[in-house]
This record gives sequence, structure tokens and C-alpha cells, in this order.
Amino acid sequence: MASFDHKKIEKRWQKEWEKKKLYKTADSEKGSDNYYALIEFPYPSGNLHTGHWYAFAVPDILARKKRMEGKNILFPIGFDAFGLPAENAAIKRGLNPKKWTYENIDYMKKQLKSMGASFDWSREVITADPEYYKWTQCIFLQFFKKGLAYRAETAVNWCPKDKTVLANEQVVGGHCERCGSEIVQKNMKQWMLRITDYAEKLLSGLDKLNWKEEIKEAQRNWIGKSEGAEIEFEIQLGGPTAKGRTDLQKSRIKVFTTRPDTLFGATYMVLAPEHQLISNLQFSISNYAEVKDYIEKAKRKTPLQRQQETKEKTGIELKGIKAINPATKEEISVWIADYVLGGYGTGAIMAVPAHDERDFEFASKFNLTVKHVVIPSVVDHVNPPRADKPSKTRINVHALVYDPVKKKYLIIRNKKFGWDTVVIGGVEEGEEPVGAALRELLEETGYVDLEFKRILGGPAKAAYFAKHKDENRIAITTAVYFELKSDKHVAIAEDGENEGNEILWIDAKDFVPGKMVNSELPYWLERLKAGKDFAYSGSGALINSGKFDGTDSESAGKAITEFVGGEIKTQYKLRDWVISRQRYWGVPIPIIHCPKCGVVAAADKDLPIKLPEIKDYLPTGEGKSPLAKAEKWLKVKCPKCGNNAERETDTLDTFVDSSWYFLRYTDPKNKKTFADAKKMSAWMPVDLYSGGAEHTTMHLLYSRFWYKAMFDLGLLGGSTAKLGDEPYKERRNRGIILGPDGQKMSKSKGNVIDPDEYVAKFGSDTVRMYLAFIGPYNEAGSYPWDPHGILGIRRFLDRVWNIASTKNLTKAQALQDLAQRDGASRAILQQENMRVLEKPGAETLARALNKTIKQVSENIEDFKFNTAISAMMIFLNEMEKNPVDRDLFQKFLRILAPFAPHLTEEIWNKLRKSAQGRPASGWKSIHLEPWPEFDPKMLEEDNFDLIVQINGKTRDKFSAPINISQSEAERLTLAREKVKLALENKQPRKIIFVPKRLINIVV
Repeated sequence: MASFDHKKIEKRWQKEWEKKKLYKTADSEKGSDNYYALIEFPYPSGNLHTGHWYAFAVPDILARKKRMEGKNILFPIGFDAFGLPAENAAIKRGLNPKKWTYENIDYMKKQLKSMGASFDWSREVITADPEYYKWTQCIFLQFFKKGLAYRAETAVNWCPKDKTVLANEQVVGGHCERCGSEIVQKNMKQWMLRITDYAEKLLSGLDKLNWKEEIKEAQRNWIGKSEGAEIEFEIQLGGPTAKGRTDLQKSRIKVFTTRPDTLFGATYMVLAPEHQLISNLQFSISNYAEVKDYIEKAKRKTPLQRQQETKEKTGIELKGIKAINPATKEEISVWIADYVLGGYGTGAIMAVPAHDERDFEFASKFNLTVKHVVIPSVVDHVNPPRADKPSKTRINVHALVYDPVKKKYLIIRNKKFGWDTVVIGGVEEGEEPVGAALRELLEETGYVDLEFKRILGGPAKAAYFAKHKDENRIAITTAVYFELKSDKHVAIAEDGENEGNEILWIDAKDFVPGKMVNSELPYWLERLKAGKDFAYSGSGALINSGKFDGTDSESAGKAITEFVGGEIKTQYKLRDWVISRQRYWGVPIPIIHCPKCGVVAAADKDLPIKLPEIKDYLPTGEGKSPLAKAEKWLKVKCPKCGNNAERETDTLDTFVDSSWYFLRYTDPKNKKTFADAKKMSAWMPVDLYSGGAEHTTMHLLYSRFWYKAMFDLGLLGGSTAKLGDEPYKERRNRGIILGPDGQKMSKSKGNVIDPDEYVAKFGSDTVRMYLAFIGPYNEAGSYPWDPHGILGIRRFLDRVWNIASTKNLTKAQALQDLAQRDGASRAILQQENMRVLEKPGAETLARALNKTIKQVSENIEDFKFNTAISAMMIFLNEMEKNPVDRDLFQKFLRILAPFAPHLTEEIWNKLRKSAQGRPASGWKSIHLEPWPEFDPKMLEEDNFDLIVQINGKTRDKFSAPINISQSEAERLTLAREKVKLALENKQPRKIIFVPKRLINIVV
């Protein structure tokens, strides 16, 4: 089998496409609708890896199909050029970050063009270009003037050795990535954006977006809306306050809770180590030295480390101060613990260990009181309460006994009423549950040698009709778990309540809900399975809650909040976006610090404020960026008063640069504004945004906020009515490509796949098709690179190349060229095509292609590129077995074109050349040809399986023509041997025929 020269073909067509500006997009095309397909632009790291190819080459398939369907496609590319790697290269290797970045961009452009993606390079944007970041600064200033951008103190990661602020990504295991020093948390003034002002808009906007639910849910969880209550706890001091601070005698701690219904179960309080009250009350805290030491240790942890679920809970009691539970009026202890964050909520929590797992773990470690105030509430649906019977509330105990030797459970079988139950009884006044359980076991079973293991958590409430008592019961029941030590037992009375009872030991498989009468059993089994106690965090009925006992937890929350003078509130987990970076290689923040005027916006005429050339890229010891060393650049006149002032030395977070780049693509050369309103209106919102799942909760959220803020400030021009306040109509996340060993690619593991190597060996078309074939693109998943899989794709393309070289196709093409010049040749061509179509299998092949066009069209829209390729592979098998006419093959080439753009362009060009070797008149690229349509009528099969029934029972089936008549169906059916045998010479009384389905003979 001949193989095509991919190097020669790809080089030729990439050069030709660029020369003819094939993919340059006008803002409008007559008769075409605009379609904006966006991919996340790359960071210029210096080399395209496999992930880049997966991110860019595969979505290009959809862009190419849309273009062939007649859409005016905007498929732009650019570079997210600012960032930490450039600065690290500058520090470690003495390189200029700008030079390093732009050299990388030049190299990556060549790699991107070798990919064969249909990018419009005329719209390229580079965020490090002053022509771009001028508008980043301009938009920032609009936010600043409207109060959306502000400067405030916030906790940051501080490296004490490098004396600089670190981004979260620069902290590894609590240590500085660069020098290995242990980081500390430090409060510093930072620039921030009020994204929290948009929390509700960001949430509600998700409902109208055509995004996968898991993407929307990730953003909802990140925003973290909580409905709850704000409640104050009074502080009681056991010692003196800070000198002169008499106001602290009446200190209060405010907490936010989503479960005010559990307030009666709050048995201690926890403050974040950063909470201001701790330093205010230091003279009242008798163990303040110990507390201060704990605070210093907490500063060495990031918020993420402090909140890890697997982390062992730590904390210190603030001895000398107590809080008053506003519901019970009881004193409770106050602690500090690093699992509570100062930047979330009020920086303090009321701890309810019975109903919060973190609080429960903390209470278990420090032996603090666990008080159950909400219990599960169930209604027995087998024996529900009856309206005509009286009701009685009882405090009960369930005794669960397990024999570890025989691996069986003890039950009581009531023969009279036909139920199986655990040993159950009432808890008498003054009794504890364990004592009551032992008494009931003795009375009902006689077993005396039992080992108490544990109480299975808090009680449960059940409502049922007790047949044996002829009354409704509302039972508050505690489960007590024992293990049998020996069979030692005493005789029991067989009259009274024990009459008709049978004592049995049953297997665990029978000790389950459905076989046992106890409706509380699921809760007991869950707690048994866990092997330990845990918090019950569900809803239910209140107990131990004073006048609220018996109230359902849903309605109790509001009532208890009002009872203690609290306030119903909504809170969000989302924090304001910290955009300050103490780095050089970023957008300078356009702010002037004036001793007289304070913080002042730079003048618009001075934008862009360009980065100065410097030699030392290390931050200053005071936590300022290297820009603080650029004396000439730093010193400036205040634009407001004209006095000496200084520039802001922080630079903007790179997520700011990527929050609006999609708008600049619509008008990248505009020098008067960031983008013309009409051009934005022509393209926005983005029709499809394809990217990585890792950006769901940061870049994707930040850019939605940025766009909404611009919309509200009128920065999107008069087109806002059309644009709306959401930037992306649809978002698709891709999976991850793993190494051949199934692990994430890394140099240390030696499993990194270099795409350049495979492009050189197999060709760009093969690599991009293999990546599209490796797994479903629109589903979160990880797909290992398979060296054998890419060979299969190359063989597939070689087979397509071989079909293009067959005599049939060449002869048909020559006739086509002649037909363009005279009518006689047209007649010959028609005869030739008829001969091809009349050959056996030709119609079958035409039907198969029609079906393939439909499937590939639908699969591309659904990002199921792998199944589209499978469909084309199946069709190729059919093509190799049957005669192929030129028109049919060219249709196939057109659906293959988005996947293998170079090869299909080459074959298309060869087929369209005249017999003399000159291009046929009216030639254009295959990528501008119309996408083939399928014929719905051809999807219908010629035959179907006719089901044969006798008296409604299926006896036979056979293949019949789709348009078979009833008389013909009857004739063929009655002639079949199976039918003759089944009829046993009986004459049909009636024959029912359902077209395209069945025939039923009634005898």
C-alpha cells in the first residue's frame, strides 16, 4: 500500500493557505451568519506539548465544519504572555523576560501553523504588547473610578527568606517553591476587585447558559451561596481587659450559621487565629503565651492546608474567657483552631459537634460535650399511624445484640402479628439507655453475659401504629449495641408481653430494612457499618431545645433566630479577587500614590504605563515588586495636584489579562478603544468556548465577572441590548492526555510525548486525528497516549490516499473536465456514472455514505469526534469493497476535511485538475466547499424483519421488502415451514397485518 508524503503535502498547503489568507475573517459576509469559536489562548512557555495540540487542533474540527456549512467563522489565536515562568527564567538564568517571552512566541507560532488549524492570524493578540495592556489599564481605571477596584489589607503568603509575596501556585507543601523556606501568612495591602458584589448575578446567570451541568455546579460551589443566620454570643471575661479598653467588658462574637436550628446544641465556640478579639482580650486570656505560639504556627500554613479534610484537628482553649449560648444561657468554652479561616464569614463559628463532622472530630479529640438537638424523623409506612387511634409519646431503647462467633443478630419474632424486631422497650424515669437495654434483654431474652460496645449515635424519632398496644406511638429511640460473650442466660416468663414471642438468631443478610419491622433500623446499620460515631448533619425533629422540642428543623431555624435576636442572612464563600502581584513581568497597575491626594488614577493620556527596562528582577525586601527599584520610572508628578508622587509598583494578576481578550479579538488593531461597539455586536457573545476543566472556577468565573462589570458600566457601547451580560453562550471542557503508562506526563517519569516528533514521523493530520480519536472530547476523562493507536490512524489515511489513486476516480475526473467544455462529453460522463452506479454494491455504498454523513455531522456538533472517525473508518471498509464514483468519494473527502485538512486538500486538488494538468476553472479549497447534506429518505432501509405471530405469540420472522403488501406478506408467511408446523393444518380465521412490523395469524 502506497503512503503519502505528509511533509511535502503539509508544507505546500500551509504555505498556500497563508498566501491566500484562506482563514482571514471579515466582520460580516453576505448570506452568512457569524459564528465565534474560541479556544483558551496559550502561555508562551517555549514549546507546544501534547496538551496544546489537544486543546487547539481538535476544536479546529468544529470550526472547519461550521465554515463549510456557510458560517462566517471567527477562530482567533493569541498569547497570554505575562506570567511567573518568564520572571523565574529571568531570575534563575539571567534572561530578559520580554526577550524570553517573545522568542518563545515566535517559535510557538511556527509550531501552531504546523498544526494545520484554521486560525485567523490577522487577529492575533499578545497580552504583553503595550497596545493590548493599554486597554487592560484603561478598563481597570474605569473599575477603580466606580469603586469596583480598591486597595485593602489581606492575608498573603510571605517568604521570609526571599522577602516577597508568593502566589498560591508558588507554595508547595507550605514551602516556597523557589528557595524551600517555610512560608508565613502576613497581612499586606493589596489591590482587589469586588467580585463579591456580583455573586448573585454570577449565580443566577448560570441558569440561562447552555453549559454542561457539572461546569455550572462547579461555579455554584465556588461561589458558595449559603442561607442562614447571624447570631451574637456574649463574652464573659475572667480577668482584666487591655488597658483603657472598658468597652471590651461587653464583647460579643458574631457568627454566621446555616443551621440556626442546632443553636441549642452549640457546646463551644471556635475563633480563627486571625480574629481581632484574641489580641484585644489578651490580658484576659490566662494562657496567652500558648495561644500566641499557636497563632504563629498557623501563619505558616496556607488556607488550603488549614482546611484539608484529612488534617488532624488542632486548637487551643482561650482560658479565662467564656461565651454565653444565647439559646440556653449556658457558659461554653472558647477556642482558636486553624480550620476556621479569618477571611470567611465572621472568622468565628458556633460549634455543634453532634451535627457537624469537623466540630465532632474536634470535640472528640478534646473531650468536649456532644449534645444532640436534631434527630432523624421517620414514619413507618408499613404500619403508619392511624387517624382513629390515640397517640402516645415514649422514650424507647433498641438493644442490638451481635454474636461475633456465629456472626448472627438477636431478634424477637412475634408470631401473633407476624413481625421480626430488635429487643425494644421503654426507658423508665431515672434510667440511662444502657441500663434500660440490659433490663429489656434480661426480661425478653434471658441473656446475661453481654458486653456493652457503644451507643449508636443520637436518638431517632419514629411514628407508627403499635398493633400490640392498639395505639399510635411516637417513639424517641436510642440504639445500644452489645456483643454476646456466651450463651449464659436465665429463664424468662412466657406469659404477658413475651407470650407468642420467639427468640431467634439471624444472618446479617436478613437483619435489614424490609425484613425487620423497625423503621429506625437504617440509621442504626449506617452507624454500625461506620464502626465509629459521627455527626448527624441531616434534618429532622428537635430535642433538647426547650420550647422548640418536637418542631421540625426546617421551620425551627427561623423561629430560633428570632428567639435569640439574630438576623436571617445570605452569605457567599466567594472572596474578593486579589489582583496584586509583587512581580515585574505583568501589567503595571495605573495608580499614583500622592502624599497629599492619596491614591490617584493615572491620566488616560499617559496610558499605557509601560514596563521599564530593569536589570534586577528580584523583589525588594519589603515585599514590593522589582519595579520599586526603577527610580526614574517610579518618580512621577501627581496628575491631580502636580506634586511629587510615586507609581504603584504592583502588577496585575495574569487572570486580569485573560478576562477580556475575547473582546479584543473582535477589533485587535483599534487604537481608539479596546473594541468598536459594532464589531463587538457582530461577534459577541462567543458561540462556543472550549478549554480546560482546571479553569472552570477561576478564569471562567473571573472573565464572566469582568464582562458583567463592563456591561453594567456601559463599556460595551450601545450594543449592550444584543450582547447581554454573559460572554459565552456555550462552554465545553476537554479531558486530559496521559502518558503511555497511564500517568500524568512529567519529565521525571520519562513519559512525556513530544508532538513535534510524531508530526515529523506521521504528519500533522495523523496527530490531530489521533487526538480526536483517543476518547470523548467533551467529557471529563483521562486518556493514555497509545503508540499503536496512532499507527492505526496513519494506516487509515494511507488507505484514503490509495483510493484517490484508483483508475475509476481518475477516469471519472477526466470526463468531468471534458464535460465542462462540451455537451457530448457530458453525455459520456452521465453514461459512465450510470455504469458505476449500476454495478453491484453501488447503491449500498451510497446509502452507507448518506448514513455516515449524518453521523459525522451530529458527532462533530456533540464533540464526539472519536465516534465520527469510527463511522468514517467503517465507511472506508465499504468503499474498498465496492466501486466508487467520483461524486461519492468527493462527498466523503468533504466530511474528512475538518479532521485531515492537508491530505484532503491535496487529494481534492489532484481530482480537480484537468487532464492537461491545469487547474479546473472555478477551483477553490475543499475547506470552502459546502458541507454535504444527507438525504433522510435514503436513511430508510429497503428491508425489515417481519415478525410472524400465531394467536399473538411470536413463532417466526423473516426479511421482507419495506413496502410489501398485505397479500404478498400473507403468501410468503403461509409458505414458511415454521409457520406450517405451528398451524398444525388449522385454517386461519383472521390475519392481522401491521405494515413494517408484524403479521398475526388468528386460528
